[in-house]
Amino acid sequence: MSIGNSPEDERPFDDESDDSRPSIGHALRQARLDAGLTVDDVSTATRVRIAIVQAIEADDFAPCGGDVYARGHIRTLAKAVHLDPAPLLAQYDASHGGRPAPTPAAPLFEAERIRPERRGPNWTAAMVAAIVAVIGFVGFTAFKGDGEGGKTPVAEGGSTPSADKGTPTPKTDKPKDTKPEPSDSAIAAVPQDKVTVQVSAADGRSWVAAKDHNGRLLFDGLLKQGATKTFQDSEKINLVLGDAGAIDLYVNGKKIEDDWQPGAVERLTYTKGDPQAG
Repeated sequence: MSIGNSPEDERPFDDESDDSRPSIGHALRQARLDAGLTVDDVSTATRVRIAIVQAIEADDFAPCGGDVYARGHIRTLAKAVHLDPAPLLAQYDASHGGRPAPTPAAPLFEAERIRPERRGPNWTAAMVAAIVAVIGFVGFTAFKGDGEGGKTPVAEGGSTPSADKGTPTPKTDKPKDTKPEPSDSAIAAVPQDKVTVQVSAADGRSWVAAKDHNGRLLFDGLLKQGATKTFQDSEKINLVLGDAGAIDLYVNGKKIEDDWQPGAVERLTYTKGDPQAG
C-alpha cells in the first residue's frame, strides 16, 4: 500500500544496467517498496528531504552537496528501508573515485591554538598610569612654586627689601620752573664796561621797545609769556614796557625790585653803574 505517491512512482524499476547488481537508487527504491513505505514515510523517518530521497532513488547524487553528504544519506536511507548500507557505500565509492579522505584534525587544532585570546581592558595598567600622572602634576606644581619663591632676593642679615612692587610710587610734584636768580657769579660775568638789560615776560606777555644811547631801535615788539630778551650798550639802554607788571627786569645782573602794577606802562633808562646809581 502506498501513501502520497503516484502510480508511476509505484511502478517496478526497470533494470537498465548491464551489471547484474542493481544501482544504489534502484536498490533503495525496491527495498522501500518491499517495506511498504512511501517517499514521505522515509523522509519523515530519516529527516531527509523528499526531493533528495527521490533524487537518490534516481541515482542523482548532485543535490546531496558532495560525497560526504551523499554517503551519509545512503547510509540513513538504507537503514530506514532495512538494507545493509555497507555494500551500497562500497558501490558508491567505487563509482565516485573512492572513499573521501578524512579531514585532517591537525590544522583545526593548530588554528584553534593560534587564535588570539580576547582580553578585556587592562584596568590595572590604567590605574597605574593615572597615579603616575597625578604624582607628576603634584611634583611639577611644587617645583614651580619653589622656583617662583626663589626669585625674591634676600639681603644679607635677613632683611628684605622694603620696596613693594604692589605699592604705587607716590607722585612727586614736578619741580617748578624757578626763575634763575642773578648770582654773584652772574653779576661778575656781566661786562663792566657796558650796560646789560634783560627783559623777561614772567607773568604774561608785554609789548617791549629798547633803544641804545644813540636812539637806535634794538627791539620793538610783543614779548610772549616766558620769553626773554637781552640788550647791551656801551652807555645806556632806554626801555618802554607796555605791561610792566608782567615783566621781570635784570640790569647788569641784578633784579630790579619794583612793584609795577599789571598793565602799567613804564619808561626806563639804565647805564653801566645801575642799579646802584639808578
